[in-house]
Amino acid sequence: MTEKAKKEQPQPLDLDTGERLAMTGRAVAQGIAHEIKGEHESQKGARYALSLAEVDKIIEDWPAPQKNIAQQMIEKYGTPNEATATKLFWYENGPWKRTELSRDIVVHNWPTVHTDFLTQVIDYRVPPEMFHLIAMFDGSILLDRTKGEVAARCDSESANVLGMNMVHEIVTGKRTVEDARKTAVESTVAYNLGRSAPYAERLLFEVPQGGTEDLDKSEVSGAILRQTGGKIKDVVTGHKEEATDRLTGPGAPKDS
Repeated sequence: MTEKAKKEQPQPLDLDTGERLAMTGRAVAQGIAHEIKGEHESQKGARYALSLAEVDKIIEDWPAPQKNIAQQMIEKYGTPNEATATKLFWYENGPWKRTELSRDIVVHNWPTVHTDFLTQVIDYRVPPEMFHLIAMFDGSILLDRTKGEVAARCDSESANVLGMNMVHEIVTGKRTVEDARKTAVESTVAYNLGRSAPYAERLLFEVPQGGTEDLDKSEVSGAILRQTGGKIKDVVTGHKEEATDRLTGPGAPKDS
């Protein structure tokens, strides 16, 4: 098989109907089981812990910035719960629901050129209609509506704390996006110069402990009836019609 074929396979199109239904059925059954238990997610990694020797071996050839943060995190929170060759994970460490330190980086130019490699997560509900405001504030703030999480990704814990505090002030209407960006820049410089910078020193709001998830609502029952009827028609006519009102398959009109 060629490299191109390896990258292209398997595609969703290649799964037969039985595989598609079985795959969906397993996920549905699992979701129902967790809802019955009153759970909306799992985080089993918190059960484990690595030895210091294991961590030292993993990070021995990491770049200096990431290795330095790894050592800071270990000194403050202990050894990580899980690891791969390029990532360390802590769960329920301090105010954070989850911390991920990556050997790999993402370059970010605001508030100055730097690299993002430390991601820290809290339970927090951002109303969907405000998602765009958070994106305008900082592209390295990551929102998960379903899980009810906000993640800050930067190069230090202080930067992530600062980002979280600005998210809270935007959501609660205390600051506009422009004001939050200005405050974040000033606080970053002040903190690095050793001046008082409360926004970068600690989370200034009570961090929710669950209850922030937004699981949305099921709307599939009507679609099941419509698409089952369509499937019967496909079989009878021998012609597969697309399920949507916009044709996207072979013969579809090209976008102008």
